[in-house]
Amino acid sequence: MIGRKLGGRYEILERIGGGGMALVYKGHDLLLNRKVAVKVLRQQYVHDEEFIRRFRREAQAAASLSHPNVVSIYDVGQEEDVHYIVMEYIEGKTLNDLIKEKAPLQVEDAVHFASQIADALDHAHHNEIIHRDIKPHNILIGKNGRIKVTDFGIARAATSSTITQTGSVVGSVHYFSPEHAKGTNTGEKSDLYSLGIVMYQMLTAKLPFLGESPISVALKHLQEDVEEPRKVNPLIPQSVENIILKAMRKKPEERYRSAKLMMEDLDTCLNPDRRNEAKIAFWDAYGMDEERTLVMPAIRADQLVQSFDDDEPEKPEKSSWREEPVPAKGKGWVKPLIWIVVLLMVLGAMWYMVGYVKGMFAVETVEVPNVINKPLIQAQAELTAVRLGSTVEYDTDSKLAKDIVIRQEPSGMKMNVGTKVTLYVSKGVPKIKMENYAGQPLKDAKLKLKALGINDDQITITQETTEDAPGTILKQTPLVGEEFELEKAAIAFVVSKAKETFKMPDLIGMTEAEAKAQIAKLNLKLPVNGITREKSYKVAKGKVIQQFPFTKNQDVSVGAEISLVISDGLPEDAGQLTVSIPVKPTTEGKDSEFKIVVSDAQYENFEYKTEKVSKAQNLDVKVIVSPDKKAVILIKEGDSLVNSITRTYQDYLDQKSGKTASPSPTVSPSASPKQNNSGPAIPVGNNGNGQGQAGGTASKPPTGGTN
Repeated sequence: MIGRKLGGRYEILERIGGGGMALVYKGHDLLLNRKVAVKVLRQQYVHDEEFIRRFRREAQAAASLSHPNVVSIYDVGQEEDVHYIVMEYIEGKTLNDLIKEKAPLQVEDAVHFASQIADALDHAHHNEIIHRDIKPHNILIGKNGRIKVTDFGIARAATSSTITQTGSVVGSVHYFSPEHAKGTNTGEKSDLYSLGIVMYQMLTAKLPFLGESPISVALKHLQEDVEEPRKVNPLIPQSVENIILKAMRKKPEERYRSAKLMMEDLDTCLNPDRRNEAKIAFWDAYGMDEERTLVMPAIRADQLVQSFDDDEPEKPEKSSWREEPVPAKGKGWVKPLIWIVVLLMVLGAMWYMVGYVKGMFAVETVEVPNVINKPLIQAQAELTAVRLGSTVEYDTDSKLAKDIVIRQEPSGMKMNVGTKVTLYVSKGVPKIKMENYAGQPLKDAKLKLKALGINDDQITITQETTEDAPGTILKQTPLVGEEFELEKAAIAFVVSKAKETFKMPDLIGMTEAEAKAQIAKLNLKLPVNGITREKSYKVAKGKVIQQFPFTKNQDVSVGAEISLVISDGLPEDAGQLTVSIPVKPTTEGKDSEFKIVVSDAQYENFEYKTEKVSKAQNLDVKVIVSPDKKAVILIKEGDSLVNSITRTYQDYLDQKSGKTASPSPTVSPSASPKQNNSGPAIPVGNNGNGQGQAGGTASKPPTGGTN
């Protein structure tokens, strides 16, 4: 059957049980996408038309039941020679499994279960359906503790067919009623008898009648009285024993009239005022047992005297003239008195023995303390202090801290010493173990956390610039393997971000200190060997000659490395000359402003200085020449070039060796530059080697000059 689809809708997954009439499978309803239980009729009944007809009728009747304690029937069908019923699938165990594991059960639990079964039977009986096979195997207990009664109507169909064909009774012999054993009609009270046996088994961990064969067990149902439950388990309250004894009476008329009355009795039997009620008594109408207690009229004294007189021997007959009535004996009261005294002594002895036996079996009761909202260890300690036990059941839905008592059963009442109190304890808020999200994209991690129930506002993001792809998780809190509560979760991620870029500033010409300060300000890095020093004509010592790899206005990112070339002063072959330049004002005694413009190995068109001169004098100008760069000094008065002086590297060598430098050509102040220049004009911005101005303040050079 496994893997088969019944009705094109119910897929058989696995076998989960079976009985004498049918096999039960776990199935999947493909149409409604839910788990179902599928009961399939055994093959030996599929050709019995009468059985199948009654089976369908009773199954359809059971399907009309709608009650929280009755397993719902969804569908009844046939496919080829397979007859099946589709029912509600219950996650849990049967009452029979629970009895095997924990019997005897706590009185409160047993009464709670029996009350739900009675409620289900009351609903079925009102719909004119008799179960006829109440037993722990047909009672399911869901994970929420709710009782579900199953197999309604099937027992009736099976019994009717079997009786018709074989003349025998089919059923669960340990649980059926005396009238069931006789093969007579069974009704609502037969179900109550079976429920009484179920209660007996729950509270004593044994069946009331056992035998070597089903026939011997059935005869015991008919002939033998059940052993009182309190003799087997003294912890059973008298009120509960009374319910069991009444439900299991041999005569149906002595049982409960309806399941509703039995349920009402179960609902109140554990009240403090009922737990120790008087034992139930039934009128015994079977025969006239000589040992039974009779109500008899009291014996009169004259009846006792007459009896004694009859026992005396006959006396000789007296003469008629002496005949007188025989007076009554004066001590006729002695014998009745002796009997009364003996009877009183016997009654007293019996009263004493009853009290003694009751004292032996009396169970001390104690008040159940209230331990709700207390830690489990403390609650158990308080129960132990009053000599009560405890069983613990964990609640996974509670929001309280772990191991806190949510509720208790029972509470606010007295219980026998040694009885166990059921404590419902919080299992604590479920905790989630933190996974490793490092190296994953942030969006993927957020999707995974959202699937766990973590919202975006519980996630904190910190960005850090790295070489990793943007949005990659670098660090996480909590760490891998740490546990946290879902509602109190606070996740923190450090995520890589794209590097910020900006335009590289010009560092050339800055001092070394200024360049380093600028690099630090821009969050750039200067490598350990990032500074090299070179000799330079153009740049003064200690200033930046070159920056690399990023030059002015190139895009650069934060944290990038940049190196510098710093000027180490003039080269060793640089020639330093001091040139004395004669100047004379246009008008003696009046100031003329002379501007000195220098182009040499260090500067290009550099305005060396400006002087106001009112009389003829010499101005000293320091220039630097190199083997391939001469020095040209332009002297301007206003905007007019009045003189041009040239010094070569050879002049430097001559001066160094003590030779006198050749005189410099001069230009008359009133002469035009082009008319007085004796050499070629100096190109603007050119020093003969293609280099332009590198330092100083340049002025617009003249169009010509003397080399």
